[in-house]
Amino acid sequence: MAVSRKDFRGRVLRKGEVQRSSDKKYMYTYTDPLGKRKYIYANDLITLREKEKQLIKKQLDGLDIYVSGRATIDNTFDRYISTKFDLKETTKSNYMYMYDRYVRNSFGRKKIAEVNYSDILQYYYYLLKEKKLGINTLGVIHTLLRPTFQLAVRDNIIYKNPADGVMKEISRKAGKNKGIRHALTIEQQRAFMDYTANHPVYCHWWAIFTILLGTGCRVGEATGLRWEDLDFEKRLISINHELVYYAIGAKRKSEAHISLPKTEAGIRVIPMMDIVYDAFQLLYEEQEENGFNTEIIDGMSGFVFCNRYGKTLKGGPINKAIKRVTNSYNNEEIINAKKENREPLILPDFSCHHLRHTFCTRLCENESNLKVIQTIMGHKNIETTMDIYAEATGRKLQETMEMLSIKLDVF
Repeated sequence: MAVSRKDFRGRVLRKGEVQRSSDKKYMYTYTDPLGKRKYIYANDLITLREKEKQLIKKQLDGLDIYVSGRATIDNTFDRYISTKFDLKETTKSNYMYMYDRYVRNSFGRKKIAEVNYSDILQYYYYLLKEKKLGINTLGVIHTLLRPTFQLAVRDNIIYKNPADGVMKEISRKAGKNKGIRHALTIEQQRAFMDYTANHPVYCHWWAIFTILLGTGCRVGEATGLRWEDLDFEKRLISINHELVYYAIGAKRKSEAHISLPKTEAGIRVIPMMDIVYDAFQLLYEEQEENGFNTEIIDGMSGFVFCNRYGKTLKGGPINKAIKRVTNSYNNEEIINAKKENREPLILPDFSCHHLRHTFCTRLCENESNLKVIQTIMGHKNIETTMDIYAEATGRKLQETMEMLSIKLDVF
């Protein structure tokens, strides 16, 4: 029969605890996660057991590996993301998706204390060249890795953030404007919309394309619109939420949810242009005949857009529709241009967000008040508005000079 070990006062000691006869101090022996035997000491049993509790907590948190400098980038990122308690679920889900797909179990396995500036630079170039990532996507990954390393700096695990300056170096070599979304020209916009409106197969997409191009809404803001968000009498659109999809659980199955707009500036009211009013009326008449959207998402219902199954639209199918329309148009345009002995007007590869950018460009070309543009677009920072304004007005310089020479007519 086993006999319990006791201290000199007769108290039963737990596994790993001993009281030394030489100085009467208490000692606890344990094995750390790296397989090394370690000891903690105390002058009395109560203090020793408090230290044992703290040790167990550190082991559960992974802090013992972290402070020993043996933590990987993956360990540190998980620690970093656990501190972001105020992140929106959609943002957190996107962050986890990007990290898990491009960093975890590859570059993320490196020990954080052994990573140098050149390691990150080489890894970023690998993602650009081998994985064919765009500079904007790489920027998202950088926004995850840099604060991960910065957390280790603040916790005195490493002395300097090796990610500092990496994206500046990448951007300088990749080119300042690489990855910037460009708006459709007026000719491209007209060609795209005319082709959609008159096509026997794609014409049902005309309404959503018109609304995106006529409001500048983000795709989630548009697909989340409800009939009660529209004031047909005053011709106003209330943007007060957006429809988002993010993964739930280990299987990363996306589910629809309602979220506040991207920023507080995103909560706004947009006036309806006549063509946008007509598009909404067309959708309403179609749903009166075929049935309204009956889906309920986070307590909201009565959504304006619905697919053939009566469910809300997602951004993915809209982007795929844009690609199908564009490819079909370009194929026909090349043939027609050859027959007519002219240069074809080719549509570029673009997405829903390019339609928002295109609307903003048209707005900038016709409105000089930056605050008005910022409010309609829902931009948080005026710098975003100014960048688009500068690009839009830059293309107008030649046209302006030509008009000026005609009006002055004094040379």
